[in-house]
Amino acid sequence: MTQALVQIREFLSKKTVGIAGAGGLGSNCAVALARTGVGRLIIADFDVLEPSNLNRQYYFRQQLGIPKVLALKENIRRIDPFIQVDAFTVKLNPDTITQLYKDCDVLIEAFDKAEMKQMLIETALSHWPDRPLIAASGLAGWGKTEDITIKRFGNFVLAGDDISETHEWNPPLGPRVSILAGMQANLALEFLLNGFQFKKSKIFKLQ
Repeated sequence: MTQALVQIREFLSKKTVGIAGAGGLGSNCAVALARTGVGRLIIADFDVLEPSNLNRQYYFRQQLGIPKVLALKENIRRIDPFIQVDAFTVKLNPDTITQLYKDCDVLIEAFDKAEMKQMLIETALSHWPDRPLIAASGLAGWGKTEDITIKRFGNFVLAGDDISETHEWNPPLGPRVSILAGMQANLALEFLLNGFQFKKSKIFKLQ
């Protein structure tokens, strides 16, 4: 591992990211952050893994029927056993959101349903107006990659095309979901690494 990667991982090991939802966005985003070295992930979701989830979510067929957060915790453990994953099998509401995510440096919204997205965003902004919040909207279908953008409202960032609504004939598919999950993870790193500087060692040559 290069000196740069060691320093980045050491810095991120002291950071905590909350992820609300463990589906296509949440599972892929969590894995990306785990691979980068974020020290603690707080993940909540009440769903169990179904066959239809495997087209876009970071799980395996052997995990069908298992609560998503527990399966995701195991997958992250296999990537890096030193990352702390706090997994909660719970349906989030304003009370549980403020309880579970109170210690996060960054909070990521990763729900499927619009009403859950709105509830999470409103709750987070009202309780933690200065905390970075990263949400996604408009991720269904395929193609239209150039339509995927980010909108910034202070520390609240929204990624997506904001129009590609999920329905029976426009399902979420792996490539587009993964792009947005990667964008959310990358935006989280932007906030987490704000102020980070490499410590470059000096090498002196004997004359």
